Amino acid sequence: MIKKFSLTIAASLLVVGLTGVAGASVQHRPASASTTPADNLNPGPYQRALDPLVGTWKAVKTNYILGGGTPIVSHDITVTTHWITKTGGRFLEEQTQGTLGGNHYYRLGILGFSNIDHRYEWTTFDSVTPTAMTYRGNPVTATSSVLSIPGEFTDPGVLGPEYLGKTIPMRTVITIGRHGHHTFDLYFTPPGQHERLVDRVVYTQKIK
Repeated sequence: MIKKFSLTIAASLLVVGLTGVAGASVQHRPASASTTPADNLNPGPYQRALDPLVGTWKAVKTNYILGGGTPIVSHDITVTTHWITKTGGRFLEEQTQGTLGGNHYYRLGILGFSNIDHRYEWTTFDSVTPTAMTYRGNPVTATSSVLSIPGEFTDPGVLGPEYLGKTIPMRTVITIGRHGHHTFDLYFTPPGQHERLVDRVVYTQKIK
């Protein structure tokens, strides 16, 4: 009887160790009654809302900070966007190439949706800034053609020497147009200033 009782206690302790106890520091977001593990792991309607971005596009890029007060406009930008098949179609890859202000320009962007956090996530790497630009959206409850995804970065000097090393709030707004004229707008909010548009890419024509 004592041996059986000891085994029962050991089993109970093992369950507590695996599941945690009330008041533990690790908390999980409650799922709705209709949510299943597959809903959290597999692409769904929020990923499908990005499908219109897929393809190869001619685009116009306008940058408002690199020209010393005069916007730099590039009409030779090509954007190629596709679902990364090796991720099971969970992430969208964007490659932007062309020239900007007479220099070669390249950007790699990865766009996805976190099912468990209910937010869009966007990270870019380009030939202008020596840091990844990372954005994490606020939770959403419905699909939309306009995605507003905030983030912040440490300024390497693109806004001027007075902002070098300062944390700059930023925001990317992706507008998915009905007729293929999609727009990626980038906003910065330097300390003590209002938010301002610093970069815009407009998809003008789908090539394939």
